[in-house]
Amino acid sequence: MTAATPTIDAHLHLWDRGVSDYAWITPELGSLYADFGPDAARAELDAAGIDAAILVQAEDSSADTTFMLDVAARHDWVLGVVGWVRLDDSAAARAALEAFVGEPALRGIRHLVHDDPRDEFLDLPEVRASLTEVAEHGLAFDVPDAWPRHLGGAGRIARAIPELTVVIDHLAKPPVGRDDFAAWRRELEAVAELPNTVAKFSGLQLPDTQFGAATVQPLWEIALEAFGPDRLLYGGDWPMSVPHGGYVPTWDVMRGCIDQLGADERAAVLGGTAARVYRV
Repeated sequence: MTAATPTIDAHLHLWDRGVSDYAWITPELGSLYADFGPDAARAELDAAGIDAAILVQAEDSSADTTFMLDVAARHDWVLGVVGWVRLDDSAAARAALEAFVGEPALRGIRHLVHDDPRDEFLDLPEVRASLTEVAEHGLAFDVPDAWPRHLGGAGRIARAIPELTVVIDHLAKPPVGRDDFAAWRRELEAVAELPNTVAKFSGLQLPDTQFGAATVQPLWEIALEAFGPDRLLYGGDWPMSVPHGGYVPTWDVMRGCIDQLGADERAAVLGGTAARVYRV
């Protein structure tokens, strides 16, 4: 990594279907129906000039988390791991977090809330208790695909547990071109008013939407106004970008927005915020 301002991809996935089920990865996903390991990831980061990355869970399982921690132990470009513990069972969450105390790479926890049938998941007392434990361990909490069911809940969590850093992945998946876009913006801006929230400028290949500057620039402007550069993190969301051209084309679009910032603000989005949020 460069000594001054390393560029950190704060949202990168790996998966090995021999490690666990990854039930959502089916043949219908085309090019994503494959294994994506650290060597392939490092090649993509090198091609884009990215120094390091945070690995983010792709399955609600201990096997997936252990797989990422093993990768982190062998590859110094992996600065941290956002893993999983069972949040709706506070005793299980506590035991898992205590078992992970000796894992220095674990920097955050995520649960695939968009795949959980319970709209009220983030408001469950057991989940609140588990996330209090997450905060006590100094870990951040990532919320994927929060719109439309869980963005409000993410705000309530942030308000209820002010010592917990709540990370809104992918700007909560903006509903571009839909009637609920204004509602998404209002809820995102309400969450951004809470000082312990941050958001990832990532994962903006959206349904029925052409990925490019014309779509991404307005979303960037909304996020920048709401959170400011010190609370925004760049994420490439590879290999989810593979069906849309891959890492470098995605990076080129995202960088076009980030490069509009001054040097210090750009450094925050491209590494400083991630380093602070994930304590790396």
